[in-house]
Amino acid sequence: MPLRGTRAPALFKPRELPPWQQDGLIGLFVFVVGLALYLTDVYRLIPGPDHFGLWVRLVELAALCGLSFLRRWVPGGLLLATGVLAVDLVLGPSLPVVAVYTDFLYAATLYGSRRMSRVMIGVAATAALAVLVAALAVSAQWRVAVIGALGILPFLLVPVWWAANVRQQRDIATTERANAEQLAKIAELDRRAAVAAERARMARDLHDVIAGHLSAIAIQSEAALSMAEDPKMSGAVLEAVRENSVSALDEMRTMIGLLRAASETGDDEYETTAPARLAELSRLVESARATGLEVVVESTVDSSAGLPAAVDLTAYRIAQEALTNAVKHAPGGRVVVDLHCDGGILTVEIGNELRSAAARTGGTGHGLLSMRERASAVGGKLSAGPSGSDWVVRAELPLVEGHA
Repeated sequence: MPLRGTRAPALFKPRELPPWQQDGLIGLFVFVVGLALYLTDVYRLIPGPDHFGLWVRLVELAALCGLSFLRRWVPGGLLLATGVLAVDLVLGPSLPVVAVYTDFLYAATLYGSRRMSRVMIGVAATAALAVLVAALAVSAQWRVAVIGALGILPFLLVPVWWAANVRQQRDIATTERANAEQLAKIAELDRRAAVAAERARMARDLHDVIAGHLSAIAIQSEAALSMAEDPKMSGAVLEAVRENSVSALDEMRTMIGLLRAASETGDDEYETTAPARLAELSRLVESARATGLEVVVESTVDSSAGLPAAVDLTAYRIAQEALTNAVKHAPGGRVVVDLHCDGGILTVEIGNELRSAAARTGGTGHGLLSMRERASAVGGKLSAGPSGSDWVVRAELPLVEGHA
C-alpha cells in the first residue's frame, strides 16, 4: 500500500513512445518469439528435414526484424521484407519469417497512402486466389489442397483486413476531431460576437438611461444657479434636478439587478434596461420644461392599449434621447413631440428649433447611433436631420413583427 502523499509510479505505455522506438520494440519482441520457435524446432511449415543450418534461419530472422525500423516506410520497407521472404521460401518456408512478414503487410496498409491501402487490399485478394489455385494444381487431392491453402490464407488476408479497419476508424476519428475543432472555433466566435453585442447593448443603455438624466441634471443645475434671485423658479428647477437624480439612481439599480440575475442564472434573455414605457413620457416632458424648453405633445397613441414591450421601450428611449439633445442644443426653444399610429406603424417624431447661436455642451456623438440601433433592433428605421428651420428626429417602428 503506497504511503499517503506519494504518487504511484506511472504505467509503461508503449503508445506514448516515439514511432521508431515502438517499431524497435516490435522487432525485438518478434525476434525473441522467433528464436524460441527455432530453438524448439517447431518452425517448419512444410514437414521434412531442414537442409540449412540454424544460423542461416537466425540471420533471416535478424534481418527481417531489423527491417522493422522501416515498417512505416511504404512501400520501401515492404519491398525489402518481401526480398527476405523470397529467400526464406527458396530455403523452405519457416513460421517466424512468415509471421513477421504479416506485420509488414499490416504496416503498409495502415501507414501507406489511401491509394496504397487500396492496392494492398487488391494484392492480398489476388495473392489469396493465386495460393488457392497453386495448391490445387500441385496437390492431387483437392481436399488436401484446400486445407493447405486455408492454412496460408490467414497470413495474407487477416493483416490487410485488420489494418484496413483500423485505418478506417482512425480516419473517422480524425474527421470527427477536425469537426469538433471547427465547432469549437465557431462556438468561440459566437461567444465573442455575443459578448461584443452585449457590451454594445450595455453601452447603449447606459448612454440612453443614465447619460440623459445626467445631462438634464447638469443643464438644470446651471439654470438653477442663474435663477438665484427667483426662489420659486429656482425651487422648481431644483425639484426637477432631484427627480432626475432619483430616476437615474432607480434605473441604475434596476440595470444592476437585472445584470446580476442574468450572470447568476446564465440566462441571456434578461432585458438589461430599466422598465420605462411611453406611459411615463410625461416625466420626460416635465423634466425638459424645467430647463426652460417649451414642449408640446401631440399624441394619438393610447399608452394603455398594450403596445409591444420592445416597441414601447424603444419609442420611450428615442423620445428621451431626442429631448435630451434638444435641451443641450436648443435651450429655451420650442419642441414638438408627435406620436401616432398608422397602418401598423408607430411613428415617433420630435422636432426642435435650430438655433445657430445657442450655447452648446460637449457631446459624445453616440446619441443618433444609439437611436438608430434601437429602431433597427425592432425592425424599424430612424432618420434625423434639418427640416426647414427645425431639427427633426423621426422613427417608424412596426407594431407587428415582420412589418416594415
